[in-house]
Amino acid sequence: MSKDDQKPWLQHYDNHVSSEIQIPEKTYVDLLEEGLSHSPERPALYYLGKMLTFSDLDRLSRNFASFLNLNGYGPGSVIGIDLPNIPEYPIALAGALRAGCAVTGISPLLTPKEMAYQINDSGAGCIVIMDSLFEERLLKIQDKIPKVKHIMLANVGTYLPAIKRILGNLLKKIPSGKMVPIPGKEVMLFKNLISEAYSSSHPPKIMPNDTCLIQYTGGTTGLPKGTVLTHRNLVANNVHAKEWTGFEIGNDILCSGFPFFHLAGLAFGMLALCTANTQCLIPDPRNTKHICKEIASKKPTVMAYVPTLYKMLMDEPSFKTLDFSSLKICVSGAAPFSVEGIHAIEKIIGKGKIMEVYGMTEASPLLTMNPIHGKKKIGSVGIPIQNTMIKLIDLEGGTKEVNIGEEGELIARGPQIMKGYHNKPEETGKTLKEFQNEAWLHTGDIARMDEDGYLYIVDRSKDMLIVGGYKVFSREVEETLYQHPDIEFCAIVGVKDEKRPGNEIVKAVLQLREKAGEKDSKDIKQEVTEYCRENMAPYKVPKIIEIVNEIPLTAVGKVDKKALR
Repeated sequence: MSKDDQKPWLQHYDNHVSSEIQIPEKTYVDLLEEGLSHSPERPALYYLGKMLTFSDLDRLSRNFASFLNLNGYGPGSVIGIDLPNIPEYPIALAGALRAGCAVTGISPLLTPKEMAYQINDSGAGCIVIMDSLFEERLLKIQDKIPKVKHIMLANVGTYLPAIKRILGNLLKKIPSGKMVPIPGKEVMLFKNLISEAYSSSHPPKIMPNDTCLIQYTGGTTGLPKGTVLTHRNLVANNVHAKEWTGFEIGNDILCSGFPFFHLAGLAFGMLALCTANTQCLIPDPRNTKHICKEIASKKPTVMAYVPTLYKMLMDEPSFKTLDFSSLKICVSGAAPFSVEGIHAIEKIIGKGKIMEVYGMTEASPLLTMNPIHGKKKIGSVGIPIQNTMIKLIDLEGGTKEVNIGEEGELIARGPQIMKGYHNKPEETGKTLKEFQNEAWLHTGDIARMDEDGYLYIVDRSKDMLIVGGYKVFSREVEETLYQHPDIEFCAIVGVKDEKRPGNEIVKAVLQLREKAGEKDSKDIKQEVTEYCRENMAPYKVPKIIEIVNEIPLTAVGKVDKKALR
């Protein structure tokens, strides 16, 4: 069998896309510098009526980079960013990377306990955080994050137009928190810090194999893991996406509902920065009226959302009246998009504009995309992108490839595949495993491939749920539940959300300890719900709780989730 016979997808590449492309020996910072200097006066960020140019972004991020270097941060340091999609996020990101640091994005939805775990596990020494989150959550863990020396507070209103900021503060519509000192740590306002030009220092030496991002992802085996993505990984995926989509340098406008703390949103934003393209920042992806106003006024050429958000947009009356003639691509990812949903939205935006993709944090994140101009197969996540090899292996032993049309675990190789999990060699070994004498990323996702090489995701990882576009890993929720004194055994399973296609509802099945059986079941359910709200992010909290006499187990004593489902 020839090499091309093993890659039936190559015949469906668009004419402008090469099967193998040269990945330059550059860092993401090299690409970033090119993007920031290409069109200095071009709008870089649109934010609720305010505009920042690439010149603004260059200056502010350079000031932050200089501050970090002067305070001892550089290659080997980690900067945490705990912000929604506001201008301070790309400013902090660009500044930290220019300083040679790695960045770890922290979800604003995390509880104090979850925040402390990620901050400590990543080794972050400096945190840029919303002032409201600082007051409500970080102060509760101030004694539990010993490595943190600098805390910079940002506010969602800082870059609003003056009138919106004044009215927002008067009407208390802008969330804010008080800045208070913390012994042994320096707390400061981010806006003051980046407005000051510091004495220039020599730029640090950054290498392609240095860590660029430590992105946290859940797992079926315990606490979240920090995925180490190098500059080489990010450069590869940026080059992949730029060529595949035909992004025009300094000529596209991007609008994404993905949060920056999610790699899909961050990678989309990083691509815009290094291609000198404008971004419309969406701080609240559920505010469909705001998104529609941005589409109407900014006329984006590229959009990216999860299927549930596309459904919400279609439910917004003004969405159907918009002019989508400038829109070239609508990326859909992170969850399956129903065939009916794709047909419905393309009646509004134009046929062939929805492009389903597939990826994961461990792949920086893209592995497959549907062609831009060529054949798109609705329901398929497309074909493997350049320099990327994908195989489907048997689910029983994982020792042989399955035939065309058969289901198998998706494994992948390519320059975008992660270096490993931060300080977790055992977990790394479970994911980067050998197959046919080469190391492959074992995704845990089950897929099938048709004769043209198009891939269809049949099932997500067995224990993973998709809730509002976020990944919820059952093992992580279960481990929290097991700490409740009344619970003997528990299992988390997903229930199909009939109101939101492609979405699941978190369901907890509980087997109680003997003494707890004397309590009223309503009281126990309420106690468990409150306990979950205190110990995990809101989207992870079970919405349905069922109490059973006995949870079914497999022959080896594991909870039989198949039977539960």
